[in-house]
Amino acid sequence: MKYVSVIALLIAGLIHLLPVPGVMGATALARLYGVEVVDPNTAILLQHRALLFGVLGVLMLGAIAVPGLRVTVLAVALCSAASFIVVALWVGGYNAAIGRVVTADVVASVLLAAGLCAELWLGRQRA
Repeated sequence: MKYVSVIALLIAGLIHLLPVPGVMGATALARLYGVEVVDPNTAILLQHRALLFGVLGVLMLGAIAVPGLRVTVLAVALCSAASFIVVALWVGGYNAAIGRVVTADVVASVLLAAGLCAELWLGRQRA
């Protein structure tokens, strides 16, 4: 039980680092998401998204070493992953590349929820 949150943070952290190459520009974004990015405004938004996912991924990996951050980081990461799933299902009509992102976020959400539950349970046991 004590390793559930560590495994969740490790796997979800690595998943969240996958979009980071999108920071490099439109070509990388096209490979990641299967969309042609020709508008600089869209490129800025997607590159910023890639950067923020990198920050979140690093926070998840860092929380492995800093137990006091785990509950907060697990909760924030779960909100991030689950909200993408909700938005994708709400909008619908996404391509196969976005479908892979949805699948990755489903996996990450399940892991993060399990990790959060484990941390909260362990916290109750210590109290």
